[in-house]
Amino acid sequence: MLAAAGVGVVGAAVAACTRSDDRPEGPREPTVKVDYSAGKEPINPTEKVAVTVRDGVLNPDVKLLRPDGKAVTGSMSDDRSTFTVAGPLGYGKTYTWSGSATGYDRVGVELSGTVVTLTPKAIAEMTVNIGDGQEVGIAAPVILKFNRTVTDKETVEKALTVTTDPPTEGAWGWLGEDNGSRVHWRPREYFKPGTKVHVSAKLYGVDCGDGVFGDSDVTVDFAIARSQIVKADANSHQIVVVRDGAPIMTLPCSYGTGDLDRNVTRSGIHVVTEKWADFYMTNPAAGYFRIRERWAVRISNNGEFIHANPETVGVQGSSNVTNGCINLSLANAERYFHTALYGDPVEVTGTRIPLSESDGDIFDWTYSWPQWQRLSAIRNDVPVRSAPATPSGAPAVPSRAPAQPR
Repeated sequence: MLAAAGVGVVGAAVAACTRSDDRPEGPREPTVKVDYSAGKEPINPTEKVAVTVRDGVLNPDVKLLRPDGKAVTGSMSDDRSTFTVAGPLGYGKTYTWSGSATGYDRVGVELSGTVVTLTPKAIAEMTVNIGDGQEVGIAAPVILKFNRTVTDKETVEKALTVTTDPPTEGAWGWLGEDNGSRVHWRPREYFKPGTKVHVSAKLYGVDCGDGVFGDSDVTVDFAIARSQIVKADANSHQIVVVRDGAPIMTLPCSYGTGDLDRNVTRSGIHVVTEKWADFYMTNPAAGYFRIRERWAVRISNNGEFIHANPETVGVQGSSNVTNGCINLSLANAERYFHTALYGDPVEVTGTRIPLSESDGDIFDWTYSWPQWQRLSAIRNDVPVRSAPATPSGAPAVPSRAPAQPR
């Protein structure tokens, strides 16, 4: 009787667990809702890309995959409701969502869909005439050089900032095309020695006009060195090197003869851009080719140097006989050479032709401050920002310029 009763109880229990109204009738619809920040249309690669769920959580396997199958870096929110992609994506690429989400009802759903980024018509690459950690002279401008024409200069300029410590008044100015656009940042007056400068060009994802987009974001940090100014009065037949307000050397020299326009040393504020212990000079108009000169300091891209020339030593200090350069003796040229720094101003006076745009790439100081402000592309909003100068040698890509993003 006990056994029979037990069987009866078990049978009742089984029957209770298999009532027809408790049986599932196919897969249940998930209650979790998945929202993607980017739709089907191509997006700017700098836009925020994320996936968010409602009535559930994202699982740890969530990721955005690059075309090569590798995951893009991203982060999950603490409540597991949002996964956000870190940093910009690449131009002209298709990314795929992978992973899953689980609803509070424990029913899961797979992530799906793609993120497509826009394909630029062309890429605008940019270089800066400066490097991280450099010390430069008090007259050097910041120069950003593009490898193609920028048609939307206002948008690009708004992506540029210069900050300094201490604050320095200055502005951006767009100069003539030179195998691409260029924009310079010049202070109103010479920089204060010791100024710290930070330049930021957030150009990745920026439409520079006509479908041309910026190549990358660039930052540069540098400092202004001591103050050194060369006072170069052609009528005095000498140069005076002034360091921190006091003359440190007065050197007899010879300036351009001035008989022909091409032999006139230009009047105006020149800027030291490079120097060479040995330099081979060529001037077809003057009839010489690859002549070795010593201790050459370039002050303009039109061929003007301060350099040694033993052949003019006899008239240095008394007569101007050169083809436009400033000649010194070997000893004096070497003495000055070792003090010169990129960005030092050389103030030439007393000649009949002023320095101009036709004389080279750094003629920023030929403009008055109101004239310079009008070179900004930002109308009715002349930029007055803290900021500064540049470096030594030919333009260089800053060490911290990021590579093309994913």
